[in-house]
Amino acid sequence: MDGIALILLDALLILVLLGLAWATLESRDPRRGVVLFIAFGLVLALVWARLAAPDVALAEAAIGAGLSGALLLAALRDEPEAGHDPSEPEPATPAKRRLPGLTNWAVGVLCLGLGLVVTWAFVDTLSGADPERLAGQVMARLGESGVSNPVTAVLLNFRGYDTLLELAVLLAALLGILALGPERGGYAPAGPVLAGLGRWLVPVLILTGGYLLWVGAHAPGGAFQAGAVLAAAGVILRLAGYRTAGLPQGLALRALSLAGVAVFLAVGLALLVAGRPFLGFPPAWAGTLILVIESAATLAIGATLALAFIGGRPAAWDSPEQRRALNPTQVHNQP
Repeated sequence: MDGIALILLDALLILVLLGLAWATLESRDPRRGVVLFIAFGLVLALVWARLAAPDVALAEAAIGAGLSGALLLAALRDEPEAGHDPSEPEPATPAKRRLPGLTNWAVGVLCLGLGLVVTWAFVDTLSGADPERLAGQVMARLGESGVSNPVTAVLLNFRGYDTLLELAVLLAALLGILALGPERGGYAPAGPVLAGLGRWLVPVLILTGGYLLWVGAHAPGGAFQAGAVLAAAGVILRLAGYRTAGLPQGLALRALSLAGVAVFLAVGLALLVAGRPFLGFPPAWAGTLILVIESAATLAIGATLALAFIGGRPAAWDSPEQRRALNPTQVHNQP
């Protein structure tokens, strides 16, 4: 009975996931599409959990559904309201922008064919590959990694270059955000319900982020999940009317945003000076070095994602003295 129940659960998850994906793509209302996208991310997190990948499930729920959905809703907030009267007939769509039904079917068949080819290649590769898998190699050397969670061992030790490049991509994204211009307008002060929710929810999120950072050494968690939770706290503060989203100002904010890449590179260069390979952690110090790197990465990820929700170059990026120097006409006692 348990086996049949699990098969039915898997079938239900597949149908719901495909249905939400189709509804999201077919939605003509952007807001409805974003809500469906968030629901799709939450169901996808359940799918990853069902596949025994809790680390990916946590990242999908926090980043793929939560923060990505918040960013999309914030972008829609800046969109002008459509002035179309529902009583008026829909404007005619230019013929050149319409896709004939035959073209739609052709695209669908090509996508289906591509999916079948990729599936066949994947199955053929698994059947003919060396039975020695990466998981077996990781578990065989897990004791040298300094942690007992194989995912953290791969991301921060065995394949540390990948994580360093991911943090570099986040830093490049932050530079793109700052190049957009001034930040988007803030929100009005929150009412009693949202203000009360923020007062008790933000400390809980900060504690949860710290827990996910610490537990990542031996259980699902780590810097990306912890950073996303910290960014969620910043989003709540921003929605509650705190323009800076709880972030520090000036040099402290810049240092926080650079901390992930800077600490990662500093540790790697220090190991080179000590005569070891770049990011080649000595087993006796591996756990401590991974914790230091993940702590800095958590703060950088949280700050970067919060700045993405703010959108543009925030006023807090420059110190009060720098802001007064850039705009001498403003009042000198303005923070």
